[in-house]
Amino acid sequence: MIELRPATVADVPALMALWEVAAENDARPTDSPAKVEALIARDPDACTVAVTPDGRIVGSLISGWDGWRAHLYRLAVHPDVRRQGLARRLLAHAEDRLVALGASRIDAMVLEGNDLGQSLWKSSGYESQSEWRRWVRPVG
Repeated sequence: MIELRPATVADVPALMALWEVAAENDARPTDSPAKVEALIARDPDACTVAVTPDGRIVGSLISGWDGWRAHLYRLAVHPDVRRQGLARRLLAHAEDRLVALGASRIDAMVLEGNDLGQSLWKSSGYESQSEWRRWVRPVG
């Protein structure tokens, strides 16, 4: 059985490796161990990992909460364990966390070309908002 639990600093190298093979990496800043460690230090429950009985991290989802808005990032499931409901488990876990914190709406950023990801979000009740456009400005 794959266990879901909060990520720890010791998990950061395995998370970085997972994201290289299983996450959206286009059109985004490069992840760094220091930034993931800072996230874990600031909000120890924000990053959930899925761990096999032998300790291998095969999934992740970050559920960010700023006290007002709820955002989902870095949903990743290793290709070896896809199609087993793990993404849905991670999503349900994150939604429960965010609702308990007070969220009334949750959003997820998904690349336009990520058909696999988009099918999960659609089948989970999420809708694309065509009236919104994301604006970004790199600062670091």
